[in-house]
Amino acid sequence: MADSPNALRGLIVDWGGVLTAPLDDAMTEWARVEGIDFGLFREVMTDWVGSAGAGPAISGGSGDQLDEAEVVAGIARLNTPVHALERGELATGEFERVLSEALRAKGADVPADGLLTRMLAGLADTRDDMVNLIRRARGAGLRTALLSNSWGEHYPEHAWVGAFDAVVISGRVGMRKPDADIYLHTAQLLDLPPGACVFVDDAQRNIVGAVAVGMVGVLHESYEKTLTELEILFDRPLG
Repeated sequence: MADSPNALRGLIVDWGGVLTAPLDDAMTEWARVEGIDFGLFREVMTDWVGSAGAGPAISGGSGDQLDEAEVVAGIARLNTPVHALERGELATGEFERVLSEALRAKGADVPADGLLTRMLAGLADTRDDMVNLIRRARGAGLRTALLSNSWGEHYPEHAWVGAFDAVVISGRVGMRKPDADIYLHTAQLLDLPPGACVFVDDAQRNIVGAVAVGMVGVLHESYEKTLTELEILFDRPLG
């Protein structure tokens, strides 16, 4: 497979929920510490972007059955605080203020100052098993990239030095998953056609977006399952 012109040669991975603890676990802990009902946060996110287009802490894993039409419908709702934040069009402080006001309207009093830092605290530690898997993949000759929808600049980049050939953060490039442009941009940075890339994410809507541009999608549920799938796809040991 490695000698075929159509061989898979690029590995692109998400950050939150793939290289970190599951997003819902981190957000649930944030809500517990803040003393609010996590369901109220879900309601705000659904009000803004719906379940198909949502950002962190809205269910998007294996339990969601999203087709391409649903993803497109989610992309079409562009004028929301979440979309604007992820594209870098809305400052984090302004997003925190808007989110705090929306939560307060539902009965949850959450201070705006530092809200995103508190929300994302559970994602500070990267998973060594996943980062080392990427390092081994790169060492085995694959091109590697990080592709993440950003809620501000909360990335422990020191933890993955040398693991990636390219790092694509949505707020820095003005695009977001599952828009086609950001997948194509990432593949271009790797100097690969989309069809030569495997994309790993814990949100099915983002997998659907990647597959729509020709990539192979892997829905991340555990290190062991992802490792097995990648070894099959790339036809080489990565463990």
